[in-house]
Amino acid sequence: MTEINTSKHIAPLVVLRMAFGVIMLISTVRFVLRGWIDAFYIHPKFHFTFYGFGWVKPMGATGMYALFSLLIIAAIFVTIGLFYRTAILLFFLCFTYVELIDKTTYLNHYYFISVMAFLMILVPANRYFSVDVIRNPRIKTIRVPAWTINIFKLQLLLVYLFAGISKLNYDWLIAAMPLRIWLPANSNLPVIGGLLSKLWVAYAFSWCGAVFDLFIGFLLLNPSTRKPAYLMVIIFHLVTAWLFRIGMFPYIMIFVTIIFFSTQTHLKIISVLRKILRAVAGERETPGIPYRLSVSKRNVIYAILILHFTIQALLPFRYLLYPGSLYWTEEGYRFSWRVMLMEKGGTAFFHVKDPETGLQSEIINAQYLTPFQENMMATQPDMILQYAHLLAREYQKKGIKHPVVTAESYVTLNGIGSRLYIDSTVNLTNEKETFDHKKWILPFHRK
Repeated sequence: MTEINTSKHIAPLVVLRMAFGVIMLISTVRFVLRGWIDAFYIHPKFHFTFYGFGWVKPMGATGMYALFSLLIIAAIFVTIGLFYRTAILLFFLCFTYVELIDKTTYLNHYYFISVMAFLMILVPANRYFSVDVIRNPRIKTIRVPAWTINIFKLQLLLVYLFAGISKLNYDWLIAAMPLRIWLPANSNLPVIGGLLSKLWVAYAFSWCGAVFDLFIGFLLLNPSTRKPAYLMVIIFHLVTAWLFRIGMFPYIMIFVTIIFFSTQTHLKIISVLRKILRAVAGERETPGIPYRLSVSKRNVIYAILILHFTIQALLPFRYLLYPGSLYWTEEGYRFSWRVMLMEKGGTAFFHVKDPETGLQSEIINAQYLTPFQENMMATQPDMILQYAHLLAREYQKKGIKHPVVTAESYVTLNGIGSRLYIDSTVNLTNEKETFDHKKWILPFHRK
C-alpha cells in the first residue's frame, strides 16, 4: 500500500508537538526554579555516570545555566513550530546530555522524554499551524504518512504494557508491596485518609494499577473505548500525582496520550487555538503540498524505527540474563518502564586499607557525596562500585599505591528487614564495571 493510501491528517502530530513543547517548557522552568541545577549538577564533587558514558561531564555553573536556557528556548520553539527541526534536535541533545551526567537522578520519565524527543526529530510536525508555515507557506502539508503518527501510539502502548507486565510479580500482587507501605503515609489526607491505612485498599490499588497499565493502551486504540479510557488516564495519573508526588510524569502522560484521539478532535483543538492566537488567524485550510520523502531518506528512517522499536521491545527483558532477584540486584532494571515497584533503602560504610602498613580508615561519605547521592548509592551495586573506585583514586593521590576498598551495605527491600547487601570482604578496587553479573552481590532471601 502506498504512502498516499495510508496517509492521515497532520493535526494529531501538530497537537502532540504543542503538548510536548508546553509540558517540557513547564518541566524545565520548574527544574530551574527549584534549584536543582545547582543541587544535582554544580554542587556535587562527583557524578555517577552511566556505563560507557564516563566522558559525559557537567559544565560549570555558567555552562549548566546556559544549557537549561537553551532547553527553555528549544521547548518554546517546538511549541510554536519555529525552526522546528533545529529546536527539537537541540532539545533532544541537551536533555539527553543532562540525563547522562548522573544516574543518581534517573527517572523513567526522563528516559521517556528523550525517547519522545528522538521520535519527534523524524516527523514533520511543523508543517501545519506553525510559525514555520507563516514564514514559508510553501512547506504547509495537510496529510502525512500514517507512520508519523502511529509511532507515538506504539511507543506509548509499549510504555504502559511493560509497566503492567513488570507488576505481575509476588511483591506487587500478593504482598501489595510497596503500596502497603506508601499509602498509610498519606493517612492524614482529608476524606480518604482513613481508608489509605486499610490493607484491602493497598491490594485494590495494586491490582487496579496492574490492570490499568496492561490494558489502557489497547483501550485508547479502540475508538469505542477511547473516551472513557482517556478519562481513566486522567484520573489514574492525577491520583498518583496527588498521593505520591512523583513530579511531572503524570502530567506528561496525560498530555501526550491525546495522540490517540481522532483527527476531528485534534482539528477542534487547533480551531480553538487558532481563534485565540490571532497571529496565525490568516492561515486557511488550504490543501498544501504533499509530504514526500525520497526513497533513500524513507528507507533510512524506516531502518532507524525498526532498530528503535526492536530495542524498546527487548530491553525490558534483559533482566532475564541475570541471576537473582531483579529488585535486589537492579541488574537490568533501568530503561525498562518499571515504575514505583519497590521501597528500597540502605546504608553503606566504606573502608580503605593500605596493604603495606595494614592501616585502615573508615570513610565519611559526606566528604565526597551529597546526601541524595549517598542515599541512592547505598542500594545500587553499580554506584557502590563507582564510588569505591573514586575512593581508590583519592587514596592513591595520598600515597597509597594499591588501596583496598571494601564496603558494608545494609539494605531493606519492600518491608523485609535490613540485611547485608554485598560481600564486605571483596576488594572493590579490583572489580570492573561490565554488563556481567556482579558476583559480589549477596543472594536475596525473603526470610
